[in-house]
Amino acid sequence: MPYGQSLEMYRQNAKKSNDPQVQLEFAKYLVAMADAALDSDPDQKIAQRNQEILYNEGLKWIKRLANQGGGLGKTPYAEAQFFLAECYGNGSIGLQIDHEKAFSYYLQASKQSHPPSTYRAAVCYEHGAGTKKDFQRSVQFYRKAAALGDVLSMYKLGTILLNGTLNQDKNPREGLTWLKRAAAQADQNCPHALHELGMIYEGKNPETNGLIIPDPNYSQELYLKAAQFGYSPSQYKLGLCYEYGLLNLPIDSRRSIAWYSKAAEQGDPEAELALSGWYLTGADNVLKQSDKEAFLWARKAANKGLAKAEYAVGYYYEYGIGVKKDLEEAKRSYLSAASQNNKRALIRLKEMKAGYAGHGPIYGWREQSRGTGAASEDCVIS
Repeated sequence: MPYGQSLEMYRQNAKKSNDPQVQLEFAKYLVAMADAALDSDPDQKIAQRNQEILYNEGLKWIKRLANQGGGLGKTPYAEAQFFLAECYGNGSIGLQIDHEKAFSYYLQASKQSHPPSTYRAAVCYEHGAGTKKDFQRSVQFYRKAAALGDVLSMYKLGTILLNGTLNQDKNPREGLTWLKRAAAQADQNCPHALHELGMIYEGKNPETNGLIIPDPNYSQELYLKAAQFGYSPSQYKLGLCYEYGLLNLPIDSRRSIAWYSKAAEQGDPEAELALSGWYLTGADNVLKQSDKEAFLWARKAANKGLAKAEYAVGYYYEYGIGVKKDLEEAKRSYLSAASQNNKRALIRLKEMKAGYAGHGPIYGWREQSRGTGAASEDCVIS
């Protein structure tokens, strides 16, 4: 069937339908077509005009559903309100960013117990986006969304109660309960609770002392689940565990580098710096040693403002590792790290000011305890 005919048939089906979901799907189809319109015609003026027409028609359907539902006397459609709010929030489908309108539609959909909209309203109250900042109302909306089954809200409420943020009294027991509920429903869109629970069962959160018994095996299982969902902090954590033999995992350079690489692909600065360390030393039969790659990965992490990466870049410049030796660049990197209170950078700047040449590897950014089986996270420079 020709393209124009199929679009018209879809349009007529939407007009005849009394189902707001069918109509919203048609509107989303129009938006998707509009998004692709610029690539559909070599004449950009025509392409832009086609895009505008499609956006306008899609927006007309969405606004009608958001404000009137399926027609007069119908309840506004919460899914359309949420979609329209998202568009106002990010400035898509040709709309100007308008946080007040976005918040208004989130609030309207929340009144119909729409879980994602209720979560978004909570975020708006927390950050003052489109409305006055109000921590109390923010927590109320997180509670409502969590009770409606929104996983992100379960996670958020759990961390709030665990740590006493947003002016809330600490309630570790309830916080842990919400985190466990979120972890049980974790998916690719919300793996956060798995990582948070992993840290708790690792014994990293003093607030849960007496509530759980630390369990390194369970901890690494939680990190693995989150990592498999693509959560970069958990991927980095597994890289660290396999590098140093933490959480009862074996030292395994291949797995360590593989997990670091997955996290680095997502731009995780900790993982980028960790890869710099692996390139600095190399790994037998796994990774060829390369000073140049070591420098480049450290610089990637430093460009994101990671203090210890800035220190590493300074070290590389100072000793000419993977880059031409340049003491001025080294000082600049050390100063940047020192501005974030990096202790080694502060020490090195004092030594350079005193004309002290340093001890080379003794002040290296990477401790050489890898592979001993006795190392811990403390050996990774802070």
